[in-house]
Order: sequence, then C-alpha cells, then structure tokens
Amino acid sequence: MPMVTVSISPEQAAKMRDAVDSGEYASGSEVVRAALRLWVETAVRSDVSKRQDHSSPMSEHLNVAELYAAHSAKRRHG
Repeated sequence: MPMVTVSISPEQAAKMRDAVDSGEYASGSEVVRAALRLWVETAVRSDVSKRQDHSSPMSEHLNVAELYAAHSAKRRHG
C-alpha cells in the first residue's frame, strides 16, 4: 500500500486517537481510509447533483475532518 504523509491539526489528531482508543477503529490509518472513502462518495454524489442542477453553487466542499465528524456521529447514533 502506498504511504502518504499528511499534516493534521492537533484537534484532528486527538479525535483520531480517541476513535482508535475507544475501539471504534483499529488504527489511525483506518480512520483516514474511512474518511477518504466518505469524501470520495460525497464528491461523486455532489458531482451527480451538480450535473442534474446546474444552478447549484460550486463552492460547497466538505473537508475530511467534517466528513469524519459526520461519519462518527452516524456510527454512534446508528
């Protein structure tokens, strides 16, 4: 698997550690892979929506931290 180095904020690192420490994820890498999968899925849905509605603003973007937070909330609340 390719290795990539990224920089994240201390708050993001703490949330990632919390997710691993709680047993929600096996590793930080798993957290990042889950966030990236959500990002890709969201980007695909967004692209489809934009093609269907040409008047939608192009400036709406979710970052990985926002996707992770949404995913964590969804996992906790079912």
